[in-house]
Amino acid sequence: MDNAEASAVCSSVLDEVGSAVIGEREFFETVLLGVVGRGHVLLEDVPGTGKTLTARTMAETLGLAFSRIQFTPDLLPADITGTHVFNERERTFEFNEGPVFANVVLADEINRAPPKTQSALLEAMEEGQVTVDGDTYELPRPFFVIATQNPVEMEGTFELPEAQVDRFLVKTSIGYPDDEGEFELLQRRAGRIEQSPSVRTVVSPEAVEDLRELPESITVEESVLRYVSAVARATREHRHVDVGVSPRGTQRLFEAVRARAVIRGREFVTPDDVKAVADPVLAHRIVLTPEARVENVEEAAVVETVLGEVEVPTVAQ
Repeated sequence: MDNAEASAVCSSVLDEVGSAVIGEREFFETVLLGVVGRGHVLLEDVPGTGKTLTARTMAETLGLAFSRIQFTPDLLPADITGTHVFNERERTFEFNEGPVFANVVLADEINRAPPKTQSALLEAMEEGQVTVDGDTYELPRPFFVIATQNPVEMEGTFELPEAQVDRFLVKTSIGYPDDEGEFELLQRRAGRIEQSPSVRTVVSPEAVEDLRELPESITVEESVLRYVSAVARATREHRHVDVGVSPRGTQRLFEAVRARAVIRGREFVTPDDVKAVADPVLAHRIVLTPEARVENVEEAAVVETVLGEVEVPTVAQ
């Protein structure tokens, strides 16, 4: 698969998802960024905005095996990874795979489960495997997690551990539709019998794997590499930031800009790619100072300030 073919595939995926879910194309592209960039996606919004539908529709469009885990306060780690069950006939223990054994795993309302259960996904997200009772099991490929969470101010939620938040390539939200969008939502519902819309598969699982390998061939000039590094480092020096973007976050920004170049059909990265993905890639990795929280400073505002202060390189195109 070359860059032109990859861009066409991505465009078809975005069109198909957009035919089922009311939202901005930029939002769907951010979710696809997680797929192409071999990362994971965290969607935060109030209930009923289409987070779950987005995840399920993306999996169906990509032709991948889909599994949904509904996170609740009583969910145990073994409910996610699976357990060993004793076989009376064979007199041996057999491993029963948990719902994490799928290509696309929807961790629905992940912050309604306690931190111990939330962390059960860490190994799966980072290593593509799970370890149960000392035995390690490989997860299917491709594998990625689309997690949804409600705002932490809502009742019955637990804040995700910083180590787990850092594992998500991007964090974004779909938001409420505008007037025309809500009207279109009703029009679509009136035109079908089923409550939920359906989509067609536009790409094979093998093609998805090829798509996820393509960013490795994208060219990034030294000046852009330095720009990526400077933007990430500047978050650590901002007066409102207690903990800035980690070196892992810097690397994820690099991976995300290459993935965006693939989606846009280019063989190289531009500074505009960095600007476009900086917010969804970096904002959730920033820990604000207590004073900044009191002043209602938002992480996205810090990223915007940093982008305005770091010198943008000139790249020959």
